[in-house]
Amino acid sequence: MTTRLALALAATLGLAMPAYSQAAAPATSQTAQAANPFFAESPLPLHYPQFDKIKDSDFAPAFDAGMAEQLKEVEAIADNPAAPTFDNTIIALEKSGQVLDRATTVFYALVGADTNDARNKLRADYSTKFAAHGDAINLNPKLFARIKALYDQRNGLGLDAEGVRLVERYHTSFVRSGANLSEADKATLKEMNAELAALGSQFSQNVLDEVNASAVVVDDAKELDGLTEAQIATAANEAKSRGLEGKYVLTLLNTTGQPPQAQLTNRALRQRLHEASVTRGSKGGQYDNREIISKVMKLRADRAKLLGYPNHAAYGLEDQTARTPEAVNAMLGQLAPAAVANARREAADLQAMIDREGGNFPLAAWDWAYYTEKVRADKYNFDESQLKPYFELNNVLENGVFYAANQLYGLTFKQRTDLPVYHPDVTVYDVFNEDGSQLAIFIADMYARKSKRGGAWMNSYVSQSALTGNRPVVANHLNIPKPPEGEPTLLTWDEVTTAFHEFGHALHGMFSDVKYPYFSGTSVPRDFVEYPSQVNEMWADWPSILTNYAKHYQTGEPLPQELLDKVIAASKFNEGFRTTEYLGAAMLDQRWHQITADQVPDAAGVLDFEARALTADGINYPPVPPRYRTPYFSHIMGGYSAGYYAYIWSEVLDANSVEWFKNNGGLTRANGDHFRKTLLSQGGSQDAMKIFRDFAGHDPRIEPLLEKRGLTAPGAPAAAK
Repeated sequence: MTTRLALALAATLGLAMPAYSQAAAPATSQTAQAANPFFAESPLPLHYPQFDKIKDSDFAPAFDAGMAEQLKEVEAIADNPAAPTFDNTIIALEKSGQVLDRATTVFYALVGADTNDARNKLRADYSTKFAAHGDAINLNPKLFARIKALYDQRNGLGLDAEGVRLVERYHTSFVRSGANLSEADKATLKEMNAELAALGSQFSQNVLDEVNASAVVVDDAKELDGLTEAQIATAANEAKSRGLEGKYVLTLLNTTGQPPQAQLTNRALRQRLHEASVTRGSKGGQYDNREIISKVMKLRADRAKLLGYPNHAAYGLEDQTARTPEAVNAMLGQLAPAAVANARREAADLQAMIDREGGNFPLAAWDWAYYTEKVRADKYNFDESQLKPYFELNNVLENGVFYAANQLYGLTFKQRTDLPVYHPDVTVYDVFNEDGSQLAIFIADMYARKSKRGGAWMNSYVSQSALTGNRPVVANHLNIPKPPEGEPTLLTWDEVTTAFHEFGHALHGMFSDVKYPYFSGTSVPRDFVEYPSQVNEMWADWPSILTNYAKHYQTGEPLPQELLDKVIAASKFNEGFRTTEYLGAAMLDQRWHQITADQVPDAAGVLDFEARALTADGINYPPVPPRYRTPYFSHIMGGYSAGYYAYIWSEVLDANSVEWFKNNGGLTRANGDHFRKTLLSQGGSQDAMKIFRDFAGHDPRIEPLLEKRGLTAPGAPAAAK
């Protein structure tokens, strides 16, 4: 399968197949084709999408025509009377379906970044159609016979290493998609995939709808004590937009913890925020996700069994660097006791602060962030509010994130205002190599809004490939609360590091230098894809980078060295909490996906299963709930099913790489060129761990991660292999 649609399907179906396309359009009139921006390549630079011409009514015709056209292309490949060759089969597939590629790429990007009722309906209407379309290609026996024939003789085809790998990956993807099943089992698989697609779409919509519906309404500004004037004004504006004049609305992020909890002095309001957050998707009503979860977990387990695997985790992990559930369990199980022990030590400090202030209550989950800031201020004599004036958004982006890329890779950036955008808050930059040649176009979409899903992510609108001649157009999305008109956007330290992190993904996409679209950019295993982005976080507090962007937004004064020293000294502060809340979610993900269908609870038992799983893994510590609870755990309902462990697995590689940079002179052009050449440019064209070894010169070790997170884990594995 070869349209970028496959990547969208991968999120729902757990498949790992890229997607690119070619197109001519079937039964659509020439007039309609001319009016629809998806029926031809965008004439804008680097084929940047024509957001000013794209209408919601354009999507369905492009989907329908694109699917029909690609099926014709696939039939022509499968029915070709000539013997299969690399060009007439694999390359033909790589070039198939361009109309569908263009339409689905933009559509899914907009559904995430700026959705509306029309787009939500389209997603629901087409989820099963897209699943069926993918199956029609993946389960085509004549097409698979040609692929298998090439696979069997791959080393005698005269191909280079990337070409051989492409044949292997196509064969693997088709087999994992069910190509070897009987016709009866293929029919069953198609039904499963269609139902999973529909359920996944509904789950995502419920999460977005309820995160908006669960916002907390506050009647009196006095209850908001601790928030800044700008934050209170934002809450008032949000209430006004909802027809609640004179009130205040605190919106939610999709994580369990909510940022205002670190500032609100009103404990009852902190508790209201927490309870509004953790009950999402499980309190009855139209947004309750428990029945969906039960159905999805049963279907995934049954599908894994049909494909020959003991459970969904075994199926999903086979194609990752981890390979097996046992390897993932070993790592998470070694880290969990140390993480919880650290969290309990941190909790003792928080409880001591509560007691010292005369609080007559035991520490609860809604107290953690608030008293963490108090303990941080007491231990290190600073709090987050002291930092924010030095982290103005544009300064962080242009003089921090971009500056680091300039110093390390020689890149330069120039904002352009002539290209259309899908929302007024979006900014666009040309990205140039050191020799002045254009590398890519970068889209920055930084603010939260009701039409945007939670979290932070990168996506590609155009992916690099020597075969197509395309250069990258990539986007970063954050969810920074937008201040009132005229107020500066001041970031927390977490938001600063998130900006560097997501740009690490963007660099991975922009530096791609591969021949075939299948391997472009971030088309790597899920437990490897977070690694380059985590490495890029190291430059956020690198002294020469920090001094270039951490300047007071009013005076221009640099961040005081004394305050910087405190930030660095406190870098491992609250690591017990951070690691425990993450591991809670990661281990919960594994528990759900390592069971068989008969072990999956019904809707009423979903939360009981969650509680038992956390207890069994020794991670059920009430003051530190999982970063995501099951009913709003969007990652594992999509591309990270049985894969949320990937962040810490990748962090092993990240910690090794940070050590490599420091041991080899740090922020130098030579180091940047080495990282770009050996790793960032390779995409999925080689085995992921080989790429790591080519960069670092050795296998990964776990010790740098333990040191980074301030953990001790006796008997921990020597490496993540």
